[in-house]
Amino acid sequence: MTRYKRKQDSSAHKRDLPIATYRSLSEFRHQVRCFLRFSEDAARSHGIEPQQHQLLLAIKGLPQGKTPTIGELAERLQIKHHSTVDLINRLVSAGKIVREPGVDDHREVLVRLTPEGERILRDLSVEHQTELTKVGPKLMRALGAAIKLAKQKGGS
Repeated sequence: MTRYKRKQDSSAHKRDLPIATYRSLSEFRHQVRCFLRFSEDAARSHGIEPQQHQLLLAIKGLPQGKTPTIGELAERLQIKHHSTVDLINRLVSAGKIVREPGVDDHREVLVRLTPEGERILRDLSVEHQTELTKVGPKLMRALGAAIKLAKQKGGS
């Protein structure tokens, strides 16, 4: 599984950044966190945990040509294989998803949404779209400001 790895740049540790950079990054992080908090609360209000919502969305929203295998879903969620299996097990038990054998390779395990999983995901996605129309502009401004300062080499 691929994980984000930060490059170790020794020169980055030798210089400080302007306060505007810290403020910009802080505001961006705050806006992202506000949206994520909304998302977490929305999932729980529908009787599922936030990671379960993320898995439902990952299954339904896979890029064209990708298949909903455990490995692919683990990559999309950026979690370990065994954690993905546990998450899938809980959603199977709750009747939100089912496991199926692969079409070409019957040893392969594919995952798909049940009608109940589809309903919950649709309801949550509508709520998320509505929330994005409210918070999207603030999020975009914060991201734009952070990118602008980064392009200016840390705001200097």
